[in-house]
Amino acid sequence: MTLAPSRPSHTDWPGLHVIPSGPRARVFARLSRPIFRTALRRLPVTVKVGDGPGAETIGAGGPLMTIHRPDEFFARVGSQGLIGFGEAYLTGAWDAEDLAGFLTVLAADLPNLVPERLQRLRAAYVARPPRHQQNTVDNTRDNIAHHYDLSNDLFSTFLDPTLSYSAALFESTIGPDSDHVGDHLVAGPPSTSGDFATAQVRKIERLLDEAHVGEGTRVLEIGTGWGELAILAARRGAVVRSVTLSSEQQELARERIAAAGFADQVQVDLCDYRLVTGEYDAVLSVEMIEAVGHEYWGTYFATIDRLLAPGGRVAIQAITMPHDRMLATRRTYTWINKYIFPGGFLPSVQVLDEITRNETTLRLGCRLSMGLHYAETLKRWDEAFLAASDRVQELGFDRTFLRMWHFYLDYSRAGFASGYLDVNQLTFAREDVR
Repeated sequence: MTLAPSRPSHTDWPGLHVIPSGPRARVFARLSRPIFRTALRRLPVTVKVGDGPGAETIGAGGPLMTIHRPDEFFARVGSQGLIGFGEAYLTGAWDAEDLAGFLTVLAADLPNLVPERLQRLRAAYVARPPRHQQNTVDNTRDNIAHHYDLSNDLFSTFLDPTLSYSAALFESTIGPDSDHVGDHLVAGPPSTSGDFATAQVRKIERLLDEAHVGEGTRVLEIGTGWGELAILAARRGAVVRSVTLSSEQQELARERIAAAGFADQVQVDLCDYRLVTGEYDAVLSVEMIEAVGHEYWGTYFATIDRLLAPGGRVAIQAITMPHDRMLATRRTYTWINKYIFPGGFLPSVQVLDEITRNETTLRLGCRLSMGLHYAETLKRWDEAFLAASDRVQELGFDRTFLRMWHFYLDYSRAGFASGYLDVNQLTFAREDVR
């Protein structure tokens, strides 16, 4: 499904509809054309450049991309790389009949799309993250609010009834493997017919099991979401403190927790994880480390180490990327940073293992990889979001926002479907506990 573009005012989308121009932009636009053609010719996709009878066709099979306004497309890609590629989609300069399919092909070959000789110039070409998005205690609240405080009603249009905004764990076969960081389990292909809410609960229950949460357990949750993990932990008899920096999430999580009858067992605070005090038997965090920033991964785990009681356990769910790509891109400002998650960055499993070994008493134990389950999760979110497009507009979001969110969901889905990205449940404990 494609979404027709709108033309919001510059007040709504500052600078988006200003096409790069000038001598430098023209040079980069000319350079981008042959690079783009060379890259696409060797991939199983079809690209139509231009509309009408004079359009050029590149490739002869696979998902179709149509570049409606080539001059704008190459000006944006040439001047801003992948940010420009995403912005050209927002303005309608290009479309794809199967957006997720097309992006999956690109994601599978992402490290090789740009010739190696040009990749050496990466440091001089790519944009750097702005200082105001660095996740200091002062900045992080704004970064979180940019995404999570958009509207609880918006998220309810596409999330399942548990309001879980993270990868579900569908029915599958989980098989053992091993690697240098400990026991490694790989979830088999997800069932595409399973109930969504059940799969989300299965994900949470596994994390609670890994952290040994039960009657009387003192639980700290870093990143509340909308309260489902806290509710399920309290149902086991745990006492929970959950911290978030989203005022929207805090409000609705408290309502849901009270409605479930656990207001006396669960405390939801608007608090930076670095400022938490106390002692906890279990620390859990679901897809929050992506918002920490690579400069603060050590702080994140040192904080957990400080708060964890003797004999305690840690279970987190983290989106990860390959270690070499993490090293190559950690100082890159991306389309996702600009439009979706300011200050966000994905770690590798290797770097999390290294940080905990070198800077804390925590050691990585069991690891469950479930990347294909995130692809299925994102597919369901995207389908629900597109089906609710009228409702989204009733909430005050325009057509450009619809295209942006659809691109974000399918861009993310492509990363997991191609294997470029993974999502892991990681269990940590001190050496004596293991």
